[in-house]
Amino acid sequence: MSRVAYVDGQYLPHRSAAVHIEDRGYQFADGVYEVIAVVGGRLLDDERHLARLARSLAELRITAPMSNAALRVVIAEVVRRNGVRDGIVYVQITRGADPRAVDGGVAVIMIPDIRWQRCDIKSVALLPNVLGKQQAKEAGAFEAWQVDREGKVSEGTSTNAWIVTPNATVVTRQADSAILDGVTRLAVLDIIRREGYNFVERPFSVVEAKSAREAFLTSTVVGLLPVVKIDGVAIGNGQPGLLSRKLRECYLTHEAAAK
Repeated sequence: MSRVAYVDGQYLPHRSAAVHIEDRGYQFADGVYEVIAVVGGRLLDDERHLARLARSLAELRITAPMSNAALRVVIAEVVRRNGVRDGIVYVQITRGADPRAVDGGVAVIMIPDIRWQRCDIKSVALLPNVLGKQQAKEAGAFEAWQVDREGKVSEGTSTNAWIVTPNATVVTRQADSAILDGVTRLAVLDIIRREGYNFVERPFSVVEAKSAREAFLTSTVVGLLPVVKIDGVAIGNGQPGLLSRKLRECYLTHEAAAK
């Protein structure tokens, strides 16, 4: 008997079962799972497993794709079609192929940095980042800047963080194991050096960020975006700053020239 899986509403041969390449479970580990034992053809402790599954989904703010009653029907059918008497059923639910949004002139919030200590590795294990991005979305912000145990900003969940001090010095954290050394970050540093702006690579505090003249963030997806609000506090006059806009223009020119 060939193995059968249930994917996105369809019972499929195991060899044909697949998810979309943009599925966030694959790209960001943005999903949850349960493993339920099958003994004598029946599910063992399924109520507790489904309760834990529901809790995990709620913690990640993922909407359950169906009720527990419907999920039991699906699981029972998978067990039946595979002829399992004694074994396990593996259940995985992800956020799916959720599109990524890009804005201009954005708000950010500050959150504790709960990630592991090798953030310099561009790993797909991004669950803490996903949780932070969801927290920002629920707060009506574009991004969340993560704060370490010393009260210093490390980086955003998918961006590098920058400020411009009252004396017009550009500040961003140095590239160490606490951040990913973004390619756009490096390009902007090249531009800053070329244009002769004052800059320093060092950690900056939450207080320093909220009292900055300007702030912005960078990544390959968004390029360079001015930050106009942090935790509801307006940065500067609450509009994209002059230096941020100038650097954005230089980056777009640099990007076009590089193609």
